Order: sequence, then C-alpha cells, then structure tokens
Amino acid sequence: MPTAAAARLVKLIQDKTGEMKNVCKGVDESTASRAPEGKWSPKQVLSHLCGPEGVGHMASLKAFLDKDVPRIDIVPENPFYTGNRATMSFAQLVTELDNEYRRIADFTAGLSDEQLSRKARIPLVKDTPMGEYPTLAMWIQAIAEYHMGFHTDHMKEILQALGKG
Repeated sequence: MPTAAAARLVKLIQDKTGEMKNVCKGVDESTASRAPEGKWSPKQVLSHLCGPEGVGHMASLKAFLDKDVPRIDIVPENPFYTGNRATMSFAQLVTELDNEYRRIADFTAGLSDEQLSRKARIPLVKDTPMGEYPTLAMWIQAIAEYHMGFHTDHMKEILQALGKG
C-alpha cells in the first residue's frame, strides 16, 4: 500500500493525465499534425510529454534511487519528435502518453517516504522554488502538476489557434 505522500502523488499524476486526455478527445489527424506559427503541433506536445523515445521520464526518476545526489541534465523545449513518433497517429501518441504516466504512477506508488525524500541535482530548476536539489517527491510533483499542467494549457491554446478549441 502506498504511503500517504506517494498516494497523493499518484492521484495527482492520474488527474493531470486525465485532464490532458480530455483536451485531446476529438482531435483529428489533420489538426494533430498542424502547428500554429511559432508553436508546436498537438503531436509534438504529446511527444514532448512522453520524454525521450524508449526512455521517457523513468530514467530521471530512477536516478534518484540509483545514485546519491545524481546530476540530472534536462534539455528544455525538446519535443523528442522522432521519425517514429511523426508516423504515429494522434491516438497512438495519446496511448503512449497514458502508458508513460501510468509507469510513473506505478513507480511512485511503490516508493517509501525515505525514497521520496532522496535528492538530485537538476541545474535547470535552480531558479525555481524547488531549487537545484529537489527531492524525488518534488520532481514527481513538478512533472505531473507543473509540466503536464503547463502543456495541457499549451495544448488548449494550440487547438484554439487551429480553430478546434
């Protein structure tokens, strides 16, 4: 049974993933592949949220447990939009997103409070309220709440700009 902290994070992951999936309902292939000027396409947004192909976000999460204070370098604004992902349908990318965040939720559910309190050095977030040395719990919350939430709003803006929102 997950700890209270892990259970809260799992619910957050599930809620935020559900919100994104709701925004994606009814988006057709033509719309999914188009991008408004200066923005990503809906497919690129989903690809970005899935993380690096074949790896996803699990590598950064597991690093907290594998090493003492590992350095995790994040490349911001990388859509991870590979040739393979470009050929996937929008529905397939939604499924990939759902699978990625289910893996994160399952991983999170099995974490102890001690594991959730482990730290990593993530230079990209040094100027945020988390600071450069967030705990695993803080990082999971940031991925689910801030990152997914930001891109859910981003997706709504893109769909509106494409006349579908």
